[in-house]
Amino acid sequence: MVGVTWSLEQDSEQEQVPYEPHVGQSRQYWRDIILGVNDGLVSTYLLVAGVVGAGLESRTILLTAVAGAVAGAVSMGAGEYLATRTQEEVFDAEERLERTHIKHFKPQEVEQMRGFIRDMGVSEDAVEPVVRAFAEDDETLLNAMKALEFGIIDSERRSPYAAMIASGLLFMLGSLTSAVPFFFDVAPSTGLFWASIATAVGLFLVGVAKTRVTRTNPFTAGLQNLIIAGLGGIVAFYIGRAFGATFI
Repeated sequence: MVGVTWSLEQDSEQEQVPYEPHVGQSRQYWRDIILGVNDGLVSTYLLVAGVVGAGLESRTILLTAVAGAVAGAVSMGAGEYLATRTQEEVFDAEERLERTHIKHFKPQEVEQMRGFIRDMGVSEDAVEPVVRAFAEDDETLLNAMKALEFGIIDSERRSPYAAMIASGLLFMLGSLTSAVPFFFDVAPSTGLFWASIATAVGLFLVGVAKTRVTRTNPFTAGLQNLIIAGLGGIVAFYIGRAFGATFI
């Protein structure tokens, strides 16, 4: 009777908590998404704030912003491609070495697996059945060792091309908030004002958007993102002003 009552209470609790699915296959690219758009927003705004502070005219500021956006997008995309490709090549090399270990040193690998299973908190009575299940087939043992020893899960592997496109294009998108105001024939101070507003809104929205996967407070995340970039913009403006007064 006690077991039935506990089961009913458990079912009742499960009904009250809605099932929330995981992020899925986009999970491994959220770093590129946030880094790309945030870097585009921040770095281009800091660049614009610096040259406005230096006293440059609007057409020169626009050229600087566009050049910075293009250079930043290419650099970001290329950097993410090379970094991700290198990481994947390291994983491939580790997998090849692990296959060699399993082929020629399987007892040692099984013993290492036994240690990993214990470290996960599996009870001592259950360790051996689990280890035997993994060790029965070399491919199964390989997949388990990839996950436990190297943190490699095939479904979580990253495409260098997807990382490159996500970070590069989103950098360019983020740069627009600082460049677009200067497409209009406005005074540098006016352009910086509208760039500040647009960038602030963009930063806040990026902070809010990332809470879709971090499941944290949207307002706090947006405000944190905004404050960090805002302080950087102030510093860049006054550094630009100092250099402008000295060299221009």
